[in-house]
Amino acid sequence: MSSQTHLDATYFAQQVATGAASPDELLDEALARVAALNPKLNAVVNLQEDTARKAIKAGLPNGPFRGVPFLIKDLGAEAKDFPAHNGSNLLRDTRYAYDSAIYERIRATGVVTFGRTTSPEGGVGPVTEASVYGGPTRNPWDVSRTSGGSSGGSGAAVAAGIVSMAHGSDGGGSVRIPASSCGLFGFKATRARFPDGPASGEGWAGMACDGFLSHSVRDNATMMDACAGSDLGAPYVAPAMETSFSDAIKHPPRPLRVKVCDTTFTGAPIDPACKEAVDKTAKLLESLGHDVTPGLPQADHDGMMHAWTKIVACGTALWIENTLKAKGRDLQQGDVQGIARGARAFAREISGAQYLAAVNKIHAYGREMAAVFTGCDIVLSATLAEPPAEVGRFHHEREDFENYRVGPGGVFEYSPFCAAFNASGQPAATVPMHWTDDGLPVGIHLAAAFGEDATLIALCAQLEQAAPWAGRKPDMLTAYLA
Repeated sequence: MSSQTHLDATYFAQQVATGAASPDELLDEALARVAALNPKLNAVVNLQEDTARKAIKAGLPNGPFRGVPFLIKDLGAEAKDFPAHNGSNLLRDTRYAYDSAIYERIRATGVVTFGRTTSPEGGVGPVTEASVYGGPTRNPWDVSRTSGGSSGGSGAAVAAGIVSMAHGSDGGGSVRIPASSCGLFGFKATRARFPDGPASGEGWAGMACDGFLSHSVRDNATMMDACAGSDLGAPYVAPAMETSFSDAIKHPPRPLRVKVCDTTFTGAPIDPACKEAVDKTAKLLESLGHDVTPGLPQADHDGMMHAWTKIVACGTALWIENTLKAKGRDLQQGDVQGIARGARAFAREISGAQYLAAVNKIHAYGREMAAVFTGCDIVLSATLAEPPAEVGRFHHEREDFENYRVGPGGVFEYSPFCAAFNASGQPAATVPMHWTDDGLPVGIHLAAAFGEDATLIALCAQLEQAAPWAGRKPDMLTAYLA
């Protein structure tokens, strides 16, 4: 394990366990960093200091992260003690009568949750620019750039050192995009690896799942072990892992067959910095004993993305309609932003038969991608086709939802890799292997066959040990610590 994991959650939990630090002291420091850094980032919202202090006083669970400050995404992760906006004025100050299964498992690790992190409205988009928060969430490495989305607040908060790990969720890259944008490690597990109840059986036809953004691979592994497993009434479950995430990272993987793609999956060029990151990582993997060959994963990527767009539009329309029904009124000006309005309008043109056809397309794509892994163990690409975009480029005030996603210059051109593995259900991760000459993070994307989470995270840990990244800090954090 890299010696530079000293700033991770595992380290801070060890400090608490030995008495070198107390949970209250760690919370004091996290809140001080929120006060100093969050005005520049707009990443942390809905602070609940009193709730956190009461949890400490009552006695924290004796889990692997006992006493470590933590933040949950302001989307999903329903919790009685943590009201949410879910990125939308329509959902502002939503309170829950129950705790979600994922939050129960997070809490059982002993973390001290003290607030939420920003998300775009409904979790749609590769940026976090929701009007309910009064402005965009910015990237600690360069505040003119986006921190990504939809877990953009979590990415910014972890990269800025406010917390060492945070909760996220991923329906089309929403953990991996901000992790790549913010120089972090992010892992999207195999479909149904984590619980989704009790509010629903699945998100976005099974494409969405929870996850975590961290500095170190070991933090993510430990938290995923704590949260893995189906919950009561789950419609389906992930295949059992041969070993835990934490055990998997203790040893390097066997020599793997790595298919390297330094373009998009359809062969279009990507930014030179992203291509450089792919080529550099491919050479490193080869030096570590892996069999590295170029190639494209053959599947209907364009058809998948159009189907993804229809499914997500219908999901957006559903939460809007359900919320309006509960409030007993029609949609009013200012309730939702343009992209959500556009998704709702687009969904109205989709028949039930067309929705089911889109789901079937996703399933067919999953079979195509399963066939890809009969010829390799890992698909390596960039996480994004470009370094982090400038704030405002993918703003949510426009209403042409379909064009926003799949049109010229749209999200799919910017993020052509991540959603593929939400559709297929296969595990995928982003590893911070490169920075541009002007200091912007560029993530490397790794994906494995369905159920092969252990193989994938073992490879991520091997890369972390071979090319440690945890010592890098944004200038704003360095200045704060000085």
